[in-house]
Amino acid sequence: MRKTFLPFAKPAIADDAIKGVEECLRSGWLTTGPKTIEFEEVFKDFTGSDYAIAVNSATAGLHTALLSLGINASHEVITTPLTFAATINAIIMTGAKPVLADIDRKTFNIDCDDMAKRITSRTKAIIPVHFAGRPCDMGAIEALAEKHNLYIIEDAAHALGAEYQGKKIGYVNDRRKIVVFSFHPTKNITTGEGGMACLNDEETAERMSIIRQHGMSKGAWKRYAAKGKTHYDILIPGLKYNMMDIQAVIGISQMKQLSAFNSRREEIVAEYGRAFQETDGLILPPEVLSGDVHAWHIFTPLIDTDRLKITRDEFMKRMGEENIGVALHYQALHLFSYYGQTYGWNRGDYSHAEYVSDRIVSLPLFPAMTDEDVDDVITAVKKILHEERR
Repeated sequence: MRKTFLPFAKPAIADDAIKGVEECLRSGWLTTGPKTIEFEEVFKDFTGSDYAIAVNSATAGLHTALLSLGINASHEVITTPLTFAATINAIIMTGAKPVLADIDRKTFNIDCDDMAKRITSRTKAIIPVHFAGRPCDMGAIEALAEKHNLYIIEDAAHALGAEYQGKKIGYVNDRRKIVVFSFHPTKNITTGEGGMACLNDEETAERMSIIRQHGMSKGAWKRYAAKGKTHYDILIPGLKYNMMDIQAVIGISQMKQLSAFNSRREEIVAEYGRAFQETDGLILPPEVLSGDVHAWHIFTPLIDTDRLKITRDEFMKRMGEENIGVALHYQALHLFSYYGQTYGWNRGDYSHAEYVSDRIVSLPLFPAMTDEDVDDVITAVKKILHEERR
């Protein structure tokens, strides 16, 4: 057993980020301002999108995206049951009805064939989630959206640095699409909390920018800067979803390290793959499709409970006893009491999502992990699986 606890994830903050935060604090300008604008420019350059709208979380990004596209109580929005609650909550908060389509049991991404069966005259948008950083089949999703005249909002919270068939996730060449990223401390880069929405439609970008700051015609930076005018108008009802410059300076620093971060994640995943290739009791994620790039936000094997005497939850407890942190991403949405009771969903409705939800576990994966840390994880996993084989 390790002497010290190894967390499931841990952010790496560089000295220039710490210095940048200090400079923001000393400048007297803490909220949305020049550093947020700079971060948006950095993000546009990286993804190739025409517009990047910084917000205080990916949840805010999803909600703002839906509102900017006019999603309301008369609509339905389709998404996956295997995602964080934020995805479905953003839909619910617009008044729209969430509709779930089952997943592909191998990739854990939304099943396009099942999604096609759930489109109705009320369907207005679809929210595919690039689970763990693996790109969804965007060709099939985009063809389906075009056929039925639907908006696409990509939940790319896991997918910064991922690519679908040579194109970065976040590159947008369709005015009916918005891609939303997360900068939570566990993600591929962090701003503490924060998110970014990428798109290429000027009018939608303007609406998102207005919605994220109370519906005001001018943000604080424009009002209070030396040449700013204090008078403003309220154009539409909005929310408090803007990013602070304190967050943005961390993001600017993190983007410089993204390539190195993701390369180290890929190295760790490759080591896990080699070590666990012949391990009974563990089902590994499938190979990445040719032409795609996996961002490896999380490494999520399945605990093969048919071959073991313990459940996934018992495995997680045993890992904790070995001083190694693991996590659950995710319990399928329809198995939570609120969603099940509200929308009449029950166990058995989405069999592939349930199969994965009952078995999935996230092993430690972050760039600062040492080779010794990786070895400790491998040793602990193999020890537990060997002891608990049927």
